[in-house]
Amino acid sequence: MTKAKAAKEKRGFFARLGPGVITGAADDDPSGIGTYSQVGAQFGYGLSWSLLFSLPFMTVIQDVSAQIGSVTGRGIAANLRRHYPRAVLWMAVVLLMFANVINLGADLSAMGAAMELLIGGPIVAYTIGFGIICLLLEIFLSYERYAAVLKFATLSLFAYVAVVFVVKVPWVEAVRGTLIPHIELTAGFATAFVAILGTTISPYLFFWQAAQEVEEQRRTHAKPLCVTPATAGKQMAEQRQDTLVGMAFSNVVAIFIVFAAATTLHANGITTIQTAAEAAQALEPVAGRFAFALFAIGIIGTGLLAVPVLAGSAAYAVSEMLGRPASLDAKPLNARLFYGTIAVTTLAGALLQSIGVNPVRALYWSAVINGVLAAPLMVIMMLIVRNPRAMGKLTAGARTTVLGWIATAIMAAATIIFFASLVVG
Repeated sequence: MTKAKAAKEKRGFFARLGPGVITGAADDDPSGIGTYSQVGAQFGYGLSWSLLFSLPFMTVIQDVSAQIGSVTGRGIAANLRRHYPRAVLWMAVVLLMFANVINLGADLSAMGAAMELLIGGPIVAYTIGFGIICLLLEIFLSYERYAAVLKFATLSLFAYVAVVFVVKVPWVEAVRGTLIPHIELTAGFATAFVAILGTTISPYLFFWQAAQEVEEQRRTHAKPLCVTPATAGKQMAEQRQDTLVGMAFSNVVAIFIVFAAATTLHANGITTIQTAAEAAQALEPVAGRFAFALFAIGIIGTGLLAVPVLAGSAAYAVSEMLGRPASLDAKPLNARLFYGTIAVTTLAGALLQSIGVNPVRALYWSAVINGVLAAPLMVIMMLIVRNPRAMGKLTAGARTTVLGWIATAIMAAATIIFFASLVVG
């Protein structure tokens, strides 16, 4: 056992949490906050149940991502490159890049808008400034230090827990909406449902978590689990625990955001929210300055967590696709494509607003796009995790396989329903 692994054994439960918690927290990005706020404003507590419903499926698909990374010692794109046709690889990476740039633009613009609401000033300058800050941190911090920064940034999500305790939530009604499914046969309801699935089960998180498991192995000088299958049981159990905690944390916070919007906005007749910043602004007259400030600060904090994950997942995918070095521990000159992709995607997102595109309006729809793109990527991942050429003796078990394919089918069905609702409605 290496010194790093021995030290990890001695650390407490929270200290051992890593890629799963960071991934789960990054799931509640400003795009997600905008989606949950709109859902709460439009439907009250009526769609809260969908976040509880999605939890086992998002957990299993992120566990599949983690298994692919830890067992093979390679990311998703690298596995595609080794075992599947190049057309499939290029399709997956292009879809990811398309969704990520939209998400980056939406998230950075939401951060800029939140800063403008808090202190005034130019939103475009704030948007570009946040992009540059995220870019510099990702390039110049080592993986270990950067992982610690991201882990600390997850605390920003508690701002939304605090908001709920500032406002007066009718808890009986809120809990009922969470535990008892409510369904409306309308285009708006279908769109909102797909948006929630697209926010909770997001393509960029698949690539990120697989890559972070590989980074953890490099940091601790551990071998891929397929090389030492006899010792894999305990590590995979800890990995699964980390993922479950991260996804549960993500969805609990999401439910609290829905509660906050339902209690303050929906209850006061405000049913349309275009952005997370609008949600924060709308809170002030009905919930007070403190609730507004907490909500706005949370947008900035979660953006600082999510933007690097979005750009990083794209960089891992592009670099792995072309067989180039992909690591946050690599020196910039030794991984030019990796860091170049981080720079290009981050700055492209930051510049969308300044060139006349209004990515802030894309917050809600970027979640819908993620929902549409997730299903084919999930199919690819399920094929990898069951492929003995990739996973060796550690192919996914029956439980993971069944739940993974159910999650994939649900995402595909939700997408079909969404498009059908557009045609009918």
